[in-house]
Formats: sequence, C-alpha cells, structure tokens
Amino acid sequence: MARLKLKIQLYCGDEIAMGPGKADLLDAIAREGSISAAGRALGMSYRRAWLLVDTMNRCFEAPLVKARAGGGQGAGARLTPEGEAALAAYRALSSQIEQSAAGAAYAALEGAIRSEPLPS
Repeated sequence: MARLKLKIQLYCGDEIAMGPGKADLLDAIAREGSISAAGRALGMSYRRAWLLVDTMNRCFEAPLVKARAGGGQGAGARLTPEGEAALAAYRALSSQIEQSAAGAAYAALEGAIRSEPLPS
C-alpha cells in the first residue's frame, strides 16, 4: 500500500519561515524549556536549532521564541503567544491538507504503486 506524506513549507522571501522541522522544534522548545535541550531532543546541534529559531523570529511579524541567556534561574526559552498561535495554525493547516488529499486522484495513484520496488 502506498503511503502519502505531504510537507508544507511557508516561505518568507527565499527562507523557509515554517515547515515540519521548525514546527517540531517549536514543540520541543515548549516541552523542554530551552533551545539547546530542544535541539538535543531532536538530534540536532544547538547551533542548528538556534539558526532555525533565528530564521523564524526574523520571518514572522513578531518573534515566535523568546530566549533568555545565562545558566541560572530564568535562563532558557519559551514560545511567545505568537509562537503558540503560529504552531497551532501550522498544525491545523497540515491536518486540513492531509484530510483533503484523500479522494479519487490519490486512490488512482495508490492503486498504481507497487507495495515494494522491483529489484534494480
């Protein structure tokens, strides 16, 4: 049986403002309370996680993540209300698109795809 996977990316100029990886990072930041811990949870470096956050913060009208430097009390990161709203809207849009993809066109393609590729 064929599997359908849709990947939604929203662009700001040439930059990806939001996509599945950035949405996963926002979820991890909300859960972990820091960019570094979120990056570790997703198997990415702090630098990579920070660059993704920086891109999102530069692309949206208001920052999606608020970070506080330091190693003590109050350090870490959190989603702003705009970040929570953007994440919820992205997840809702993804769900809508996946639900609307079911239909005759998908069924026709699914029926024409082998369950496994032929040997090369």
